[in-house]
Amino acid sequence: METVQTDVIKTAVVEDMRDIRDGLTTLINFTEGFRCTGSYRSMEEALARLSDEVPDVLLSDIGLPGMSGIDGIKIIKDRYPEMQILMLTVYDDDDRIFEAICAGACGYLLKKTPPARLLESVREAYNGGAPMSPSIARMVINSMHKRQTHRNPYGLTGRETDVLTSLSKGNSYKLIASEFDISIDTVRTHIKNIYGKLQVHSQIEAVSKAMNEKLI
Repeated sequence: METVQTDVIKTAVVEDMRDIRDGLTTLINFTEGFRCTGSYRSMEEALARLSDEVPDVLLSDIGLPGMSGIDGIKIIKDRYPEMQILMLTVYDDDDRIFEAICAGACGYLLKKTPPARLLESVREAYNGGAPMSPSIARMVINSMHKRQTHRNPYGLTGRETDVLTSLSKGNSYKLIASEFDISIDTVRTHIKNIYGKLQVHSQIEAVSKAMNEKLI
């Protein structure tokens, strides 16, 4: 039997464009199961008034006048850790999206998201989900890959990084084998691969390069 939604989801909006802000407020208030607890023009206004009635979910623009949506998220999540924050914006570049999620947003939707999907996303966030437009999800993955490549430009595997870290502590092949429950021959294979990827010829060179370039 399908579960009936009985909770009223308290939702607030932070949006500097009046027509969009009013449209979202009306959509929320005239949909059963939702109620708009506040409609704010800026993060500064929201931070000053959110405590009047703390919402379950906050819909926030990212490109706001004054304090940005990203900076606001950090403060809000510190004050109200249980609040779910959905970014709703025209910005669709992966860096901004990734920053917003790292700051504490649980989801990210474009402003052109259809009303029904937007409300569905608010409910999803309320229930612990992480709603994103399909194009946004792809951008998040791309951003993660880009950052991973920047951190690890040599293509070291997780195990190779582990072995290299252990080498940097002065551990012998035998100790490394015991630490990771692998054979000494496997350790030698990993180290050979590390030397090839880092283009070095000794343990000292490998560890020095890894530490200098903050690979470990």
